[in-house]
Amino acid sequence: MTQVKPAETGQLGADRRDTGSGTLRAGIHRAVRVVSRPEPWKRGPVPAALALLLGLLILLHARIPDGSKNLGSLVETFLPWFGAFVPLLLAAALWRLSASALVALLLPVTAWLNLFSGLLTDKSHAGGDLTVVSHNVGADNRDPVGTARDLTASGADVLALEEITTQAAVTYEKTLAKAYPYHVLRGTVGLWSKLPLSDTRTVDDGMRGMAGPLAAHLSAEERAGTPRALRTTVATDQGPLAVYVAHLGSVRVNPRGGMSSGERDAGALALGKAVAAEKNERVVLLGDLNGTMDDRKFDSLTSQLDSAQVVAGDGFGFTWPTEFPVARIDQILVRGVRPDSAWVLPATGSDHRPVAARISW
Repeated sequence: MTQVKPAETGQLGADRRDTGSGTLRAGIHRAVRVVSRPEPWKRGPVPAALALLLGLLILLHARIPDGSKNLGSLVETFLPWFGAFVPLLLAAALWRLSASALVALLLPVTAWLNLFSGLLTDKSHAGGDLTVVSHNVGADNRDPVGTARDLTASGADVLALEEITTQAAVTYEKTLAKAYPYHVLRGTVGLWSKLPLSDTRTVDDGMRGMAGPLAAHLSAEERAGTPRALRTTVATDQGPLAVYVAHLGSVRVNPRGGMSSGERDAGALALGKAVAAEKNERVVLLGDLNGTMDDRKFDSLTSQLDSAQVVAGDGFGFTWPTEFPVARIDQILVRGVRPDSAWVLPATGSDHRPVAARISW
């Protein structure tokens, strides 16, 4: 057997440590030499320029003018997705061994994280006095009975439905009657509740006529005057809760005309005025607003109400379209109550996914 003296063992360990530290120092020196050369900074001018432009777009999105095509509003609608360009530009920078492109990427990464890092964590917690759910059930929904049963199973205390056709209204009223003894229906929106309702009225929705899939199910007279927003009071053990249900006008996007959103924008302003005039301190707005809360056109609402998803949700909570959601256009906004959790429910027969939140006083 070969014996190793302690002194020799200690010397061997020291040699290994010296070798390891020497390798690290050598690696650092090589990296410094590479970066200090002019070539890596001259490579990849296109990825570097694109990274800077992307960063400026995310950072200064509020400065982008709307113009006739609502360009600023369109950018803000899909603003989170601009972060998807970062991995592509990173790959281009590494392929070109471009130090300038890598440094330029710090701008879009920092700008994006500043806006959306809060949505990357789960902010929900246990508790809550009331569960509210909102769902655009879809005018072309072929299974309203199944949709109603799924929504009942969600455990909602207050359930808002949008895009209800005249034919489907009877089905929803019948299927939801046992679980929800109280309900109100105004035009194509309705609210079902386990708690008593009162002081219900129609709210100005900014619509001057109607288009989109729902219009195919209505007569000309109905399209011209069918309400798409209501306000009611829910009687809770902690006092009255003002609840608004709304389905704002549709948005159209095409390469030539940009984004057409006149009726939706008018509806957002009308809702903002209604909420501002609301005397009840506790307010919940449920509905398909056909827009994300990053869109400047909703400033009149976001300046008064908080998004339950932003405050107490997990992730972005995209809701549309059902097959591959790319935007959260179905909202739960609150004032005077605290969201404890918010989430997106499984798909139904609609082209939207339902949204839910637990709120407390």
